[in-house]
Amino acid sequence: MADITRRFGWRHLRSAPTVHVRHHRRGRLVHDGPGLSFWFRALTAAVSEVPVDDRELAVTFHARTSDFQDVSVQATVTYRISEPATAAARLDFSIDPDTGVWRGAPLEQISTLLTGTAQQHALDVLARTPLSAALADGVTAVRERISAGLGGEPRLGATGIEVVAVRVIALRPEPEVERALRTPAREQIQQEADRATYERRAVAVERERAIAENELASRIELARREERLVEQKGTNARREAEESAAADAVRAEAEAARTVRIAKAEATAAREVGEARAGAQAAWLRVHAETDPATLHALAVTRLAENLPRVDSITLSPDVLTGLLARLGGPGTATGTGTGTGTGTA
Repeated sequence: MADITRRFGWRHLRSAPTVHVRHHRRGRLVHDGPGLSFWFRALTAAVSEVPVDDRELAVTFHARTSDFQDVSVQATVTYRISEPATAAARLDFSIDPDTGVWRGAPLEQISTLLTGTAQQHALDVLARTPLSAALADGVTAVRERISAGLGGEPRLGATGIEVVAVRVIALRPEPEVERALRTPAREQIQQEADRATYERRAVAVERERAIAENELASRIELARREERLVEQKGTNARREAEESAAADAVRAEAEAARTVRIAKAEATAAREVGEARAGAQAAWLRVHAETDPATLHALAVTRLAENLPRVDSITLSPDVLTGLLARLGGPGTATGTGTGTGTGTA
């Protein structure tokens, strides 16, 4: 929209560089070009403002495929007015001299023209395409057909409109059909997910089995080592017992030999002692055999006196003394009878 300023019955217009302005005064073209700025009188001027920038037009419509399935098409058409003079002559781009607003709706007319033309060509290509093919390759086919149709449309060229680009954003069936079409794919995806789950579980089970086998092998190996340990302990204990028995046997033999030696020594000593005692006894007997009886009697009395207990007093009667004297005197000694009493200390 142009920027218009009023001053004492005059109007000043200032346009943007993307707008082509055509100014007629009394039927004669006075100003013609983009981005103009000039003064004019509202009563004698006719001003048209034609946009020359690229514009995006969203196109949405419904179509039917060859198998009678409804689809919705979403597309975007980029266009521009390449010939402003032609467009201003064919469409009403005149503006109000006081407000700068278009008196008509030229862009709506262009949108209707582009939408109808695009829809016509899209319907034509989709009517000969089944739904499966339209969903698979329909976007490319529809875009190419719309581009070719708009490029060859004579009315657009006669109006000064140039189509820059066509984009088909989506081509979708009805919600029920879309859900039905999604079902096999979802089932396949679910099957793939289930298969992946089963494979993951199988791998987990296999790993658990491997772990269990490893644990079992470890236990078996541990039991085998414990068995070898027990056998080794038994062997060590048996060897220790054998060595202990051998040591005991050696000790017993040594003790027996020692006992034998001691016994032999004791026997030798006893024999020597006995021989010595026998020799001493024989010598003693020889001495006593050579000694006279009186001396022997005296020795006997002396030995008896040595072995008798201490006597504080002794009483001898004449009969005892006479008999004792008679025994001491031996044969030929006179025998008498008498009684005597004496006291002595031994």
